[in-house]
Amino acid sequence: MKHSTTSLITNNTLTTLQERDLRHIWHPCSQMKDYEQFPPKVIQKAQGVWLYDDAGNRYLDAVSSWWVNLFGHANERLANVLAEQAHSLEHVIFANFTHEPAIELAERLVRMTPEGLEKVFFADNGSSAVEIALKMSFQYRAQTGQTRKTRFLAFTNAYHGETIGALSVSNVELYNKVFRPLMFDTIRSQGPDCYRCPFGKQRDTCEAPCIQAVEQDIIAQHEELTAVIIEPLIQCASGMNMYPPVFLEKLEALCKQYDIHLIADEVAVGFGRTGTVFACEQAAIQPDFICLSKGITGGFLPLSVVVTTNEVYDAFYDDYQTLKAFLHSHSYTGNTLACRVAQEVLTIFEDEHYIEIVQQQARRLREGVIKRFKDFPYLGEFRQTGMVGAIELVKNTRTKEPFASDERIGYEIYKRALEKGVLLRPLGSIIYFMPPYIISEDEMNFMLDVAYEATCDYFKERGASL
Repeated sequence: MKHSTTSLITNNTLTTLQERDLRHIWHPCSQMKDYEQFPPKVIQKAQGVWLYDDAGNRYLDAVSSWWVNLFGHANERLANVLAEQAHSLEHVIFANFTHEPAIELAERLVRMTPEGLEKVFFADNGSSAVEIALKMSFQYRAQTGQTRKTRFLAFTNAYHGETIGALSVSNVELYNKVFRPLMFDTIRSQGPDCYRCPFGKQRDTCEAPCIQAVEQDIIAQHEELTAVIIEPLIQCASGMNMYPPVFLEKLEALCKQYDIHLIADEVAVGFGRTGTVFACEQAAIQPDFICLSKGITGGFLPLSVVVTTNEVYDAFYDDYQTLKAFLHSHSYTGNTLACRVAQEVLTIFEDEHYIEIVQQQARRLREGVIKRFKDFPYLGEFRQTGMVGAIELVKNTRTKEPFASDERIGYEIYKRALEKGVLLRPLGSIIYFMPPYIISEDEMNFMLDVAYEATCDYFKERGASL
């Protein structure tokens, strides 16, 4: 007989659904022992920016359910096209078969993405997209006689996913440490750190002198380098670390000079999050690969794509006997339902002028955060790019000394905010806001009021004088 290892099922305060969940479900990015004191909320429906649990409570989704939701939960247009498609074709094998939703989606993505990107490869999540781009670059070199170019350069504080290849080019210790023996050897270059800039520059006016360290690494290692991978404008999982477009411009120039592929990981920042459709636009760069996921289906279904150049594609195009094909696949490649919903996402952007809406919402977000937090004694910095805003709380605002990670300040604020009706998901001691674009002015005010109140409550309980 199987036995549960959790003590939660004996907790008399749990609902039946919570008990059933905790008997068998292992939740992501969670220490399950925390659930003894703070069990999961059972969400039964959602509408717009709101999630509703089985006890009748509602929570404003301030993080777009891990950054995927663009136009609100249960969006009618997306739900309608999903239902319509499900009645005609839900999925078909994507080897030697195709379908119109995938064809049209690929055509539209090629028109939207930076110039030179012409070929679309489908996957189902961001980590997979990163793995695909890495493998394509690596295999390209092998098939074009550049056999020394086998290594990748990535940045400090980078996050590209949690499969082994994606972890190998990531640098968030919380995710990486235990798996280091499995990871391939990546050249790690110092990435931009604008809040604690070693050059004393300001993010909005600097010329990215921090590129010097990257240049030195590239010059020293370029004969081995097949690709550089970067999160354009925002390193999200490491704490919404934001940097200016000029860094990307200079990085692209180095890659072109030394024949190194540039992989733009826009999984988290694509589809309007930074105030333009893609973050690469703000630097006018043309990467060799762009990885897209999350918002591509507006939060409805898993889907990702890698868009690359004809030059890369041509290195794989040959007679079968040469064995040059790119043999990466999964069962749900090019899923029809996901592709059809993604088409509608792009149509909504066009029909309702959502880039302009995002820019307006971004101004409202900035004004609201500054109004509430500008005199907060532990505010190190508020930084924002488009509809991503982040408050970094620090122990000492003069020295920028961070709080110790074991204090779990963000987690404590998260719990207090949830009880007040807002779903935040802080990163360490960084509180960030990434709500759906359709959030109203009243809803945004509620979100920011609760974030401020929860933060004040936590510090007052610590004995701080605010």
